[in-house]
Amino acid sequence: MNDLNKDVKEMAAGAASEEDKDVTEWTVIAENAKERIDKYITESWEEDISRSQVQLWISNGHVTVNGAPVKANYKLTEGDVVAVTVPEPEVTDLVAEDIPLDVVYEDSDVIVVNKPRGMVVHPAAGHPSGTLVNALMHHCKDLSGINGEIRPGIVHRIDKDTSGLIMAAKNDASHASLAAQLKEHSVTRRYIAVVHGNLSHDKGTVDAPIGRDPHDRKLYTVTEKNSKRSVTHFTVLERFGDCTLLELQLETGRTHQIRVHMKFIGHPLVGDPVYGRSKGITMAGQALHAAVLGFVHPSTGQYMEYSRPIPADMEEVLFTLRSR
Repeated sequence: MNDLNKDVKEMAAGAASEEDKDVTEWTVIAENAKERIDKYITESWEEDISRSQVQLWISNGHVTVNGAPVKANYKLTEGDVVAVTVPEPEVTDLVAEDIPLDVVYEDSDVIVVNKPRGMVVHPAAGHPSGTLVNALMHHCKDLSGINGEIRPGIVHRIDKDTSGLIMAAKNDASHASLAAQLKEHSVTRRYIAVVHGNLSHDKGTVDAPIGRDPHDRKLYTVTEKNSKRSVTHFTVLERFGDCTLLELQLETGRTHQIRVHMKFIGHPLVGDPVYGRSKGITMAGQALHAAVLGFVHPSTGQYMEYSRPIPADMEEVLFTLRSR
């Protein structure tokens, strides 16, 4: 039994989704050569973070270059592989908060929540509270701990300004099962989105690798360098001339995948503050909703699928488009 428990935890550690890995890595390009590593990491980090925090990570050995620790004044060389392993905060840093949750399903193994647009999934620099994790800690009190105290129970995530369904595990065995399903791409994840432009095909697949944008390391882009295979399937639901309503299904789960892929094919999401454009119809945050989530229950082995309609702000966008 001890060996089984060990295997389950090892599987969970290896099966975490691509979006939730604890190690962040970059390969230095020519234009960043001779730059101090602390400055490079500060400017590369996806979320706002102080240079002093990066320097603390470096002094504590959480930053390596080509596998070896360095000092904060290390000058980068083209081709250097920079890796940051962020230490998890102490449990005292995480506070349970009485934040209302739209619970779609819950039992002793798993909880499915319909996350509102604007809510961050887990605490991070710039978002220490008010997150889904803070709310889940108050609501559940029995989340899994595989991902560490900062993200208890979290198996996958959706962006702050994306609404919709997200699941969390309530024990380590369930976490291992759900994480493995995500790694195997067997979890059903379908999204509804409004994009700019009129797509030329009713159905299609975007199979294009995604990695860090070499020109702005806080963003992601389609690139062959330092990237991972990324696949998004789309189906046109309704056309409005200059905008299109889509259903999208994820085959892989990269950070910002749908947003990057839609920009890549020339149809960025309406309202996307990073990858979109301010033309015509707009809204606060991208018009993207995680509408369907399906998975095999960790204990019963039964396939379960849940859905939630698009939120009011997306409905208002569609009403405007249909009324023109």
